[in-house]
Amino acid sequence: MNNLIRLVGRRLVALPIMALGVTFLIFFLMSFSPIDPAYKALGESATPEQIQKYHEEFGLDDPWPVRYVRYMGDLLHGDMGTYSAQRRPVADRVASALPVTMQLTFFGLLLGTIVSFTLGVLAALYRDGWPDQIIRLLSIAGLATPSFWLAVLLILIFSSFLHLLPASGPLPDPGKDFGGYLGRMLMPAISLAVPLTGQMTRIVRTAMVEELDRDYVRTAKGSGLPKGVIIARNVLRNALITPVTTLGMKIGYLMGGAVVIEVIFNLPGMGMAILDGVSGNEPMLVMGVVIVVALSFIIINIVVDMLYLLINPRIRSV
Repeated sequence: MNNLIRLVGRRLVALPIMALGVTFLIFFLMSFSPIDPAYKALGESATPEQIQKYHEEFGLDDPWPVRYVRYMGDLLHGDMGTYSAQRRPVADRVASALPVTMQLTFFGLLLGTIVSFTLGVLAALYRDGWPDQIIRLLSIAGLATPSFWLAVLLILIFSSFLHLLPASGPLPDPGKDFGGYLGRMLMPAISLAVPLTGQMTRIVRTAMVEELDRDYVRTAKGSGLPKGVIIARNVLRNALITPVTTLGMKIGYLMGGAVVIEVIFNLPGMGMAILDGVSGNEPMLVMGVVIVVALSFIIINIVVDMLYLLINPRIRSV
């Protein structure tokens, strides 16, 4: 128990350190942006006097370490700055975009988990048979398929040719039109899930094969226990520790992939927010979105590490 508390404490201590490092790096890189926020707020017709007044009012001429400390102070209070000539809060844009990215990540993770665990178990049970050969071929194909290429292919087939699923347009409210919501999210979720499924299927199969070859499985079979009982009660529980851990670590990468997929399918998530910030020369919007995505990635991976300690008792003694 003491080892568990110590390991959890390490993760919790590392969280603010990594978060501070990420915000520092992003703010430092964005400080080299040639875009003057004063022109974005006042317009290209602003006079030099107006520009200078704006710089003095918001401290834009201060050294970047001073501006970083001020930005962090505002960030801790939920103020991520403003963007566009209308001075819209970055926090409001992030608050509306982040749930869409998280939903897409969840659907991609759910779809990839169900398919990969099913195929991986089947491949292990029919090791070296024709089901195993087909599943291994499919997993290699899925692993080698880029998400963005698959997204374009799905749009061409199911939207442009068959006209079955929408590739763009507003995202329906799931509470009012759940069918339309699922139809809008299905192709993006598949685009995320296929590469994940290819990798996880191979990991599940390998873990299952190793567990099926252990002595206790042969002993249980010799004792007359049904094969289904052995697999359900012992093999699956022991074999899925590594796949579950690997899957948890993939959540952050899925979230990063979702940012790209959102742009292809025109979903109003964090990816579109970054694109709007880059195309509109809005460094505060880009910085705010990137910081939130990076912090989410760090938090998710630390939570997964802590769950791994609970799933696998053996690591608690490390």
